[in-house]
Amino acid sequence: MSVLLQAIHAIAADRISEPSLHIMHFPKLLRDLPPFEGPFDAYKLEAQGCDVLFASYPAGTVIAPHSHETENVGVVTQGELILTVDGKETRHCVGDWYHLAAKVAHAARFEMETSEIEFWFRVPTSRVMTP
Repeated sequence: MSVLLQAIHAIAADRISEPSLHIMHFPKLLRDLPPFEGPFDAYKLEAQGCDVLFASYPAGTVIAPHSHETENVGVVTQGELILTVDGKETRHCVGDWYHLAAKVAHAARFEMETSEIEFWFRVPTSRVMTP
């Protein structure tokens, strides 16, 4: 078997083991992290007081209004995040950071394939904002 054919087989085998192709945006070291168990494709890096998610969303993904017990900060690495908070829509493009305080209701949608790095900070109960 030629070296080129061996390389193609290795790439194909690597891609087959992935949960979905749109998450291939992230380097292999990140794709080797444990998968996030939630409503979207992501890899999870746990740290004391914070989970880091390397998330990808196919075009057309819509996430209904919800809130988190965590304070979330994220940066878009591919595509665009359309975030709705208090009826106001904001668009976050590649390189843009966003912040959501704990327990703040929000919705998201993705008109194009999008990837982002999300930091979910666990906050002491005394710091959690009430809606």
